Formats: sequence, C-alpha cells, structure tokens
Amino acid sequence: MITRFITITLIALIISFSAVAVEPNEVLKDKSLENRARNLSKGLRCLVCQNQSIDDSNADLARDLRVILRERLKAGDSDKEVIGFIVARYGEFVLLDPPVNPRTALLWGGPGLIIIISGISLALWFRRRNTTIAEELSKIEKESLVSLLEDTPDRRGPEK
Repeated sequence: MITRFITITLIALIISFSAVAVEPNEVLKDKSLENRARNLSKGLRCLVCQNQSIDDSNADLARDLRVILRERLKAGDSDKEVIGFIVARYGEFVLLDPPVNPRTALLWGGPGLIIIISGISLALWFRRRNTTIAEELSKIEKESLVSLLEDTPDRRGPEK
C-alpha cells in the first residue's frame, strides 16, 4: 500500500515538473496566444540546459526566451516570424528540430552514415573471419588425413 502511494506521488511529481517552468506572470491572458506560445516554446532549446525545451527549463535564459516569444506573439507576429526572430538572434542551435539544409546535412545524415559504415565493417570482418576459419579447418583436415593414412598397416586400398 505504501509503495503504491510513493509510486503515485513520484509519478505526479515527475509530470508536474514541466508545468513548473512557465511562471504565472508569463502566461498570456489570451488562451489562443498562450497555446501558440506553448507549442512554439516546446520546439526551442534552452541554451543553458541544451536538452530541454525553454518550456521545460527553469534557467534564466529560458525564461527570457519565453518572455521574448510571448512579446512577439502579442505584437502580432506569425509563428514563422517569431521563430525566425529567435533563430536570427541565437542561431539554428536554438531549434530542437533543426531544418534539413546543407549546414545540417551531417547532423541528419550522420547516424545513417555510421550505420552503413558499421554494417560494411562488420560484413568485412565476418568475411575475413570465416575465410581464416575455413583455411584452418582445411589444414586440420589435411593433417588428420595424412596421419590416418600413415597409421594404416595395409596401404593397398579398398577391398574388392
């Protein structure tokens, strides 16, 4: 019973951590603008935390970015304009999901390239390994055949 209570409490705490980052004074009165701000801020990286969105981060810089984002939305900017403004100021690194372009090609293609190179390397390694095992087995077989032939008392061949 106590373990169940502790588990439920921990789950509730973990779920509520993401709601802690956005402070009440940051929340916009207009619900549609606030929803847009939340959606946009989930796609922007906290430059201090680096693996959290600004919506989830409690860092001062993340708070500043949330405020800038909301100010731009209140000023009437579209979602693309807001993101463009922040990217122009902080660079593409601020995007949690960077666009595919020549500068980010290695970022997007790197994992596939690593998988392909690893697959080729493993295939070559197994191929070499199987070749050496086959060569060793043939040497062993030759030696055992020679020893069998030398140990036989009658070398006449099969009886008719």
